Amino acid sequence: MVLLKDKPQYVEIDPDFKPLPKYGHLSEKTPEFIAAEPAIDAIQAKFWSLPDFPAFREAAGDADAPMPPGGPDRYREVTTELLHFPARDGHSIELKVYKSPNVAPSATLVYRHVVGRHEVDGAENVYAATNPNIVVISVDYRLAPEHPFPVQVEDCYDGLLWCKKNSKDLGINPGKIIVAGSSAGANLAAVMAIMARENGMTGIIAQVLHFPAVCHPKFFPRDKYEYGSYIQNAENCVLSVRRLEAFYDAYNPDPKPDYRHSPLLAESLANLPPALIQCAGVDPLRDEAFAYADALQAAGVDVEIYGYGGVPHCFPAVIMTHPLTPKFYERYNTFLRRYVISSD
Repeated sequence: MVLLKDKPQYVEIDPDFKPLPKYGHLSEKTPEFIAAEPAIDAIQAKFWSLPDFPAFREAAGDADAPMPPGGPDRYREVTTELLHFPARDGHSIELKVYKSPNVAPSATLVYRHVVGRHEVDGAENVYAATNPNIVVISVDYRLAPEHPFPVQVEDCYDGLLWCKKNSKDLGINPGKIIVAGSSAGANLAAVMAIMARENGMTGIIAQVLHFPAVCHPKFFPRDKYEYGSYIQNAENCVLSVRRLEAFYDAYNPDPKPDYRHSPLLAESLANLPPALIQCAGVDPLRDEAFAYADALQAAGVDVEIYGYGGVPHCFPAVIMTHPLTPKFYERYNTFLRRYVISSD
């Protein structure tokens, strides 16, 4: 089975921990989450009983993601296509394009970073692509532990460069790009925004960071930001701290401070594009989402942040019928529309 530590390594879990004042109340679970926990736990247990992460991914597959009740009809409202581009070392990387059958010319590119395969974030890809002024491109970057950091960062950046270079064939405007992702994908989206600024790449007009991992717990600046969610939500059926640390260690076995895996550590966050950040109350990553929002705002970046109390990491995909799921997608699409329109 995937090896888990006996106890978390990067943060001491105090059994007498009391919720911290700013965000601790968000960990009080909703009735819908409580009711769903046994089923979620049973599914997760099957995956974590597998021998390694490649087996984990094979079992997960890449079937088309279901839509929540009242969501779009993905087979009528969105078309998909698979493309490939060569990474800097010549390896072929797959892209999945999502767009409306009535897509407008020179559409805004929503460049999405996934966790695993394209359809892990399939619902978010489809919701965005129903807008005829958007083309969504999901990048299937190479994964750890077979390919540790920074291969993922390089693959995503190479894909972004390729999309800009091939914008005419893709039907996108290279000056209108929104980087986006959930969980580890949100980490990569945040990193892409910083790398683009550092390298003088133009065209990124906004960033969407859902349930973001923005700082390795070994380096989190606890003297500056509240950091209780790692302890408060350590035992969690969707993403426990021991499982989270297994992902961290596979991705970056010997981490050193570096904004390319921990964007909160960037020397400066100034002159980055506006951000939408959405996070979950019963998630170890909750407080770093709020910390990143604070850090961006302190650097003069426009930020919208929403914390959903009582629900777990990536809850719209895990509990599609939750009453908060429609609000999550509504805010996502409203943000996208605003920047697609305002950038014209």
